[in-house]
Formats: sequence, structure tokens, C-alpha cells
Amino acid sequence: MISADELQKAARQLLPNMTKTRREIHQHPELSFQEFSTSALIMERLKGLGIEHHPIAGTGVYGIVRCGKPNAEVIALRADMDALPVTEATGLPFASSVAGVMHACGHDLHTSCLLGAAELLLGHKKQMNYDVLLLFQPGEEMIPGGAKKIIEEGLFDKFKPKAMFALHVDPDLPVGKFGFRPSWYMASGDEIYLKVTGRGGHAALPHTITDTVLASAEIIVSLQQVVSRRAPAGIPTVLSFGKVVANGATNVIPDEVLVEGTFRTFDETWRATAHQVITEVAVNIAKAHGAQCKVEVKHGYPALYNNPELTHYSIDSLAKLWRSENINALDIRMTTEDFAYYSHLFPSVFFRLGVAGQKSVGRLHGGNFNPDEEALFYGSASLTWLVLSLV
Repeated sequence: MISADELQKAARQLLPNMTKTRREIHQHPELSFQEFSTSALIMERLKGLGIEHHPIAGTGVYGIVRCGKPNAEVIALRADMDALPVTEATGLPFASSVAGVMHACGHDLHTSCLLGAAELLLGHKKQMNYDVLLLFQPGEEMIPGGAKKIIEEGLFDKFKPKAMFALHVDPDLPVGKFGFRPSWYMASGDEIYLKVTGRGGHAALPHTITDTVLASAEIIVSLQQVVSRRAPAGIPTVLSFGKVVANGATNVIPDEVLVEGTFRTFDETWRATAHQVITEVAVNIAKAHGAQCKVEVKHGYPALYNNPELTHYSIDSLAKLWRSENINALDIRMTTEDFAYYSHLFPSVFFRLGVAGQKSVGRLHGGNFNPDEEALFYGSASLTWLVLSLV
């Protein structure tokens, strides 16, 4: 087995190339399911390393590093590839060259870490006990998510991972620190669309019209009781509305009001019940105002589950590579992640990689997000170590 010092030295030597790759991807960001150039770059890198690789899910890529042992089991490592519709404001020399599109969630860094890990694994094949599936996944930021498409295309009919790992940048953790949480970690996420309709008209004559704005306002307020009074105690739940379109005027009540929001929780039974309750409350309140309400619930990602046994292995393993004081316990998050689909199929661990350096790193999904590239060294070495250490 390679020593921690030896692996760190090998990863350190790859840092300049990983940095170059990350900056190239960052400068040419692509939105979900449009990652054509990113996909081509990944295939070029894998080809250069002599790693078998294939396209999947349109713009995705998977590669396989074989350990050479007969009937070897598989470990999967996943990185997402897509950027966000965000305007970059970092002022970096390698800032996005695409107007209104930016790698504001660190997927450029994830992809570069996985390419680095692929090269490290290739150099230590004799110490591998498993074949390693390298999964470069498109479309994490957009429902239905690239993970769902990859599953539907049957990749896991061919490969059935014993374990699956993914990392994600965390601007709240310093470089060299890692975050883990066993069991439930990230919420499910559904999109809620309401269309409230009626006979609008002059705002000064409310008795002659249907007040769609008032009906919508009451629906929004009343639906908060779905969380405060209907959610089972002990199940974290969030229902928020972030978009309301009532295209009337100071003296015009519109015929139609659109309301859009998000519903998040951790329990599938309650999730299904909440969808029903949201629909019933919205429809009945609209009816009481003489209006109609059409409710659409777009199912998003399930809640993400970190296999406890595999998570504790990962914590112990990385503590040997980086020391235990660099491992942090995480709280649950109400944000979503389509890695959750994999976590319901295989023992999986989704952990956080610190990217906060001496300079301000900004916030995820913000135009000023600027992770410390030293994290590439820690991320690539960690993914490699988790594979080589697993027995």
C-alpha cells in the first residue's frame, strides 16, 4: 500500500496540470446538458492517459481504470461538469468567456480533481483491489438531473459499484479541511408551480371581478401552515415561494397570477402527502375567492443518504491521510444534489472539500465565487486514497 506521504507527493506533482485543466474548463463554462466542449476535453485527457472511455447521457463521459485482477468489484467516483447561468464578477484572467454563464458551483474543480485522481490511480494500479468507474456527469444543476439519465441509460446494468464517492467544494471550510455527515445529509427538492386564474378587471371595482392577486397572496400565506402545522415533528421541511408574477397595474387586477416555489424535505411518505396538501389548500382557497388554481409539482431529486458504515470508513481513511483534526462534522442541508439518486442504489458517500483560502472565496452560485486551487491537490489525493484504502 502506498504511504500517505508518497501519495501526497504524487498529487502535488500533478497540481500544475490540474490547475491548468481547471482554468481551461472555467474559462469555457457550459450549461446543463450542453457540456460539449467539456466532454471533449475530458475524453482527450482520458485518451492521453490510455484510459478506456465512452460517452453517456448526451454530454457525459465515463471511463474505467482496471486493476487487472479477475472478477474485480467496482468502485465509482463521480464528478459533475455543468456551469450555471451566472455572470462572473471575479476579474480573474481566466474568467468565463461566455456571457452570463459561470462555474459558480465548483464543478470545474470537481472534474479536474477526478481527472487528477484517474492519473494517480493509473500510476498505482498494482495497489488497486477494485476496478474504478470514473463518472463525469452532465446536468447536475437542472431537473431531471444527469444522474437520473445515466441510471436510465443502463450504465449500472454493466457496472454495480460496491461503493460510490463524490466530493463537493465548500467555501465555509478552509483548504485542507473536509466535511462528512453519515445518514441523511441533503434534502429532496421539488418545484411548485401555481396558476391562479379568474376574471380580472378594474381594481376600484373589486365586487365586479375576481381578485386573483388577493387569492394568490392568501394561498402563499396559508401554505406556510403546511410546514408549521402539517409537517411531522422531526422531519426538516422547507416550503418557499420565490417568484410571483401578477402582470396587472396599480388599478388593474390581472386575469392570471403565477406563483413559483420550492418544497424540500427528507421523508418520501411525507413528501408525497405534502404534495397532496399543497394542491388541496391552493385549489380550495382559490375556489373560495371565485378563482381557479392549477397546481403543478415537478418532482426533483430525492434526499441524499450517506451510508453510515462507508462514511465512517471515509472519515477514518482521510484522517490517516490528512490527520483527524482536518475532518469536520456537517449539519444537514436543505439544498439538493442529484448524487442522491446514486445513494439510493449503492453504498455512497458525498463529502465536502474545503476551498476557502486567504482571499475571499465568495459564495456558491454567486458571481464572485473563487475557490482556492490548492484544493485540487487535496481533492484528487483524497479520492485516490479512498479507493486504494478500501478492502
